[in-house]
Amino acid sequence: MSGSRRSLASHRRIVIKIGSALLVDRKSGLRTEWLDAICTDIAQLKASGVDVLVVSSGAIALGRTVLDLPSGALKLEESQAAAAVGQIALARAWSGSLSRDAIVAGQILLTLGDTEERRRYLNARATINQLLKIGAIPIINENDTVATSEIRYGDNDRLAARVATMTGADLLVLLSDIDGLYTAPPHLDPDARFLDTIPAITPEIEAMAGGAASELSRGGMRTKIDAGKIATSAGCAMIIASGKTEHPLKAIEDGVRFSWFAPSATPVTARKTWIAGQLQPAGELVIDAGAEKALADGKSLLPAGVISVAGHFHRGDTIAITGPDGREIARGLAGYDADEARRITGRKSADIEAVLGYAGRAAMVHRDDLVVTRSSGRQDEDEQGSKEEAAHA
Repeated sequence: MSGSRRSLASHRRIVIKIGSALLVDRKSGLRTEWLDAICTDIAQLKASGVDVLVVSSGAIALGRTVLDLPSGALKLEESQAAAAVGQIALARAWSGSLSRDAIVAGQILLTLGDTEERRRYLNARATINQLLKIGAIPIINENDTVATSEIRYGDNDRLAARVATMTGADLLVLLSDIDGLYTAPPHLDPDARFLDTIPAITPEIEAMAGGAASELSRGGMRTKIDAGKIATSAGCAMIIASGKTEHPLKAIEDGVRFSWFAPSATPVTARKTWIAGQLQPAGELVIDAGAEKALADGKSLLPAGVISVAGHFHRGDTIAITGPDGREIARGLAGYDADEARRITGRKSADIEAVLGYAGRAAMVHRDDLVVTRSSGRQDEDEQGSKEEAAHA
């Protein structure tokens, strides 16, 4: 993936994070005209062939306006009540604005646990991908009605980065009330310099992060830099840009100033460390020589190529994959619980529904969730993922 700047429309999949202060005015509530304008921008991107996901803050800010709660910090239960009221209004607003361009919105409420616990990660990713497949726009937010520690510091920047890596996005756009990264908080230091391009997030870059700028915007530059570390290490570029103007995405296309964070040149290594090095395998699949060759060719592991299953694991757990000689070939995230995996071992994918009683996934381990750990004479190429499914056996 290129690390140079490109137009938004040239990207394959973009996650757009929108801060509360952009969507909600403390006195008047939802900024409807602004929302309609960015939905027009989103519709134009979608029409150009880009997959678009939105991580939208604003539930608590909108709810506290609807409930006429006082200014200042809210108690946890007040924040949760505000989120419960605001999330309904927020989802309705997004749905209404997108529908003007005949686009369907789908609401997804996540906590950070949904992106870190493997079974929940896979479920969330599958839902998001299905929404994109059928042409809907996922509108994603933290589940602030039940969140505890997350709700106190507002982490939608990092959540957006995790969504970007989870869904294989190649660009994350953080729209905020600031137009990019400065050497110091510009509202505190008049000599702060704007940084146009950030090739890598170094300790010096991290030291430039400031705090939150308003009571409605719970995240500050600190969380944006953290988001950048998550996104760029996985090969996803990131933009920090101002969303104060109407049509902020069009403004980016037209050349308005913003900070560009280049993606890592070695995202495969980062993902290999995540799957192969940090997680302990909960079980083992022994595969035949044909399946071993398929993995080396960048294919998913299908049930037909599995000889035996060992261990007690659940869908989403990390499992080791070994060849007929007993040596580990790869590690990946299981597509089935161990007992189901045993029942479909050696079967063709077309037989899964008859064996299990439901139409499961074609792959025992999908290529997007698999890392080859033993060299087979070619480079492991499948870390970036693919829109193509493996051929069904």
